[in-house]
Parts: sequence; structure tokens; C-alpha cells
Amino acid sequence: MTKHSPSSQTDSSLPKLWPFEEARKLAARVAERDPSKPVLMETGYGPSGLPHIGTFGEVARTTWVRQAFEELTGRKTRLLAFSDDMDALRKVPGNVPQQEMLAEHLGLPLSRIPDPFGTHESFAAHNNARLRQFLDAFGFDYEFASATDYYTSGIFDAALKRVLEEHDRIIEVIAPTLGKERRATYSPVLPIHPETGRVMQVPIISVNPDAGTVAWKDEDGKSFETSVYGGQAKMQWKADWAMRWYALGVDYEMSGKDLIDSVKLSSKICRILGKEPPLNLTYELFLDAHGQKISKSKGNGLSVEEWLRYGPAESLAHYMFQQPTRAKRLYTDMIPRATDEYLALVQKGEQQTAEEFRSNPVWFVHDGTLRPQDTSPVSFTALLNLASVANAREVETLWKFLRRYDASLSPETHPYVARLVQHALDYFNERVRPTKVFRAPTETERKALEDLAATLKTVPETASPDDVQNVVFEVGKRYFAKPELRSWFGCLYEVLLGQKEGPRFGIFAALFGLKETIALIDEALARPVDAHAGEAEG
Repeated sequence: MTKHSPSSQTDSSLPKLWPFEEARKLAARVAERDPSKPVLMETGYGPSGLPHIGTFGEVARTTWVRQAFEELTGRKTRLLAFSDDMDALRKVPGNVPQQEMLAEHLGLPLSRIPDPFGTHESFAAHNNARLRQFLDAFGFDYEFASATDYYTSGIFDAALKRVLEEHDRIIEVIAPTLGKERRATYSPVLPIHPETGRVMQVPIISVNPDAGTVAWKDEDGKSFETSVYGGQAKMQWKADWAMRWYALGVDYEMSGKDLIDSVKLSSKICRILGKEPPLNLTYELFLDAHGQKISKSKGNGLSVEEWLRYGPAESLAHYMFQQPTRAKRLYTDMIPRATDEYLALVQKGEQQTAEEFRSNPVWFVHDGTLRPQDTSPVSFTALLNLASVANAREVETLWKFLRRYDASLSPETHPYVARLVQHALDYFNERVRPTKVFRAPTETERKALEDLAATLKTVPETASPDDVQNVVFEVGKRYFAKPELRSWFGCLYEVLLGQKEGPRFGIFAALFGLKETIALIDEALARPVDAHAGEAEG
């Protein structure tokens, strides 16, 4: 994405969208700080798995707060994408090769485990590379940070000394949240075994803040006193998060609803260490089509790859932008609507002043720059319906109708439309075609459809989509009272297209062609009653 040029704005001139609201809070937090010092924002990543749609959402949303803050204040910011790659591998992920090899390395830091894919020096390095490729593909502006590098290089040493100094107070904060057995052995410090290299979850017998060491015994009863510096130890999760905030001076980090308690505990620990924790936005989690929480183990989620197969990246960004503190259903049926909402906002942005445009989500999606080439004169839903009625398997089938709608359209002159055509074709053939179900019209609907076919024969082929829409509306009024007109349009979609909803019918008919639309109506009316269920065959 093209980097916008930050320029300090008056608070009253900026919209009340949630990124600006977050930016106002952040501006108040750093108001007394040296303005030449960049404000630090962070996102965290556990590299035992691959980047997913939640990763995109968190980095995108943090980026939008960053953009709003720079626009509001004119101050510089940094975004740190922090990988917890010194975490121990506690169980073998089910979606990676060499399961037996990984099982032999359980307990080791991810950065000390061979790469099961055989492409990098470690499992963590492989997944870190995937994370960076993932973020780079979307054009995010960030700095990558590795926990292993920060621990081993000594960046965290001063903060680790503070953890030892406040060791008992930290335990007092965490202990009430633990079970009886875990409470008796808990320490925020996880020493690295000097002989096996494993991350040890063992009772800490004593700490020596001056020497920077901890005393402990391994499972065989062997005693050790090891340093916490230079990568010879790491912190337990909540203490680790707090220590990182303290060491780096993180100003802002958002997290999911499932981490609310972790944020509270880590914030208390950060204050014990001596600094205020960062501002936090808690975003809601995603739900599947049935309203159930998305779970990797259930496999009921939607991957980034699936979204990008069926819709453009901008539609995913727009979907993530909307109401982050409200639970969202995330499944493939959301993609067409999100795409059309994005296209409508681009078209709206073309009519807006620079000040008005900042209230448009597209200002965030495109980093403050309107990209009018990334739009389409035809909605994504209309393309899907064209693919449906034409039973299309090739993109050229859709382009034939598009050129009828506008002779100037071509894949060469309108590459963004070409992308949408391919998305629509993939979506139709893989998501719609297998589920199409037509229904027979009622007697009233049959009469209305016969009337519509007869009336359309009197309409010039050059009629505009709005003119055709008016014809459809007038015919409907002859058979349905005003409150029931919605059912008339439902009839058109279910009887003619085999689906529950669609675009404005006038736009569809203008694209498909009036003669073809009349033939579609005649075909539906001639279809035997027992042939209305099942896949459309064109």
C-alpha cells in the first residue's frame, strides 16, 4: 500500500471512526512525551503455527490505528511484529510434516527445533519467514522482532533483572489464577536446561537478582543455578508479555476477547516492574455460519487463502475494519457482500472531498490514497448471477455479457474487473453450483412472470438498468400489494436463479440481455415441477 503523508489535524476535523477514537486515546497517553520519539505499537505472533486470518486482522487493525494517530498528531510511529519463537513446542501441530521428528523435540524452544519443511535453519525460522511473506504480501509497514534474538542479544537483560527483583510480587499476582498444584510450583522464570536445551517448567528454589541467576532442580533431581541473561531463560506467558512491554516501552497493543484476563494480569505485572502497560483494544472473535466460535481443531474457520480465492484482498480488509469489538460471522457467504460494500465505498470516495474521505473506510484500506482503478461498474453479486444463469465455466462467458453492458470493458483495460470475474467464476463453480436449488412459482408468481416476459418484449434493448428495474417494479405492483413486493423479488431470485437473493434485477437483466432474460423466464415457467430441485445445468 502507498504510505500516506501524516499531517497534524485538528481533533474536531477528524471523523469519529474507531481508529480515530483509539488514536485520540493514544495521543493523550503520549502528550507529555518528547514528540521526536516514535510511538511504539506491537502485534504478537506464536510461530508454532502458520499465519491465519486472525493474524491479518490484528496487524491490519493496528495499522489503521497507527494511520489515524499519525494523521491526528503528525508524530512518527513504529509497528513491531513480535514473534514468540523462544516458546517451547508443547504439542506437535497436525498440519506439518515430520510429525515423529517434531515429537522428539518437544520441550525445546521453537528456534532450536529443525525445520520439518527442510527449508530453514529451524521450525521457528520457517514460520517466521511465512509470517513475513504473509505481511509483506499485504504491504504492511512493520519491523520484525524475534524473541530468541531479543533474549540472546541481551536486549531483555535489564528487564529480566527487574523480574527477579519483583519475583515474589509477580507470583502473588499470578498464583490466585492457578490451580492448587500449579500454584505450589509456579515461577515467572523458565530456565533453559544447560544440558538438554529444553524449556523447564520447574519450581524455582531461589533467585539472585544481583547475580541474575535462579536455582532449580530438573526432573531427575539434579541441581542447577543458571543465569537468566543471554537466552539462558525465558519468561512464562503472562510475565513474558509484561516484561516485553516494560523492556520495549510498548504504547499500544490490541488483543482478542479470549485474552482479556491475560491482559489484566500482564498489565498488573508491567506496573510492578515500573511502567504503565500499553493501551489495549479488545477485539471480538470470529464465528462460523452457525454462530459458533471458530476453532482450528473444529476446522470450522475460513482461511485467508480461501477468502483471497473468492474475493479481493480489499474486501477482506473492509470486512475486518467494520466494528472490531462486535463478534462477526466469518464464512464464505460473507465474501460477495463484503466485496460489493467495498466497491460501493470506492465509488463514494470518488465524490468525496479530502476531508470527507477520511470518514470512508477505503481511506484506511488504501492508506489514505483513493485508488479509483480498483473498482468495477458491475457489482460482484451481478457477476455471480451472470455466472449462475449462464452456467459459466470460462471467464470469456462472463466477458461476453460484460461487453454487451459496456463495449469499452476488457481484461486489458479493466484488470481489476478481470480479477473480480475470476473470483466470481471460482466462487460460482465451487460454492454456488453444487448448492443451487430452484423452486416452482406459485400461481400468482406464474402470472406475474408471464406478464414480465411479455412486458420486457416491449422494452428497447438499449434501455438502462434503471428503466428495466422500473418495469420489473411496475409489473410486481400489479400482482403484489406494497408490503409483499419484497416477495416478488424473492420469486425472481429463487425461481429464475435458484438462490435466495441477488442484485437489482434491472442491472442483472441489462447485463444478461433482455432477450436472454425473457428466455430465462420462459424456461423457468416450462420447467416440470419435479425438476426444480438440484443443480442448474444451464
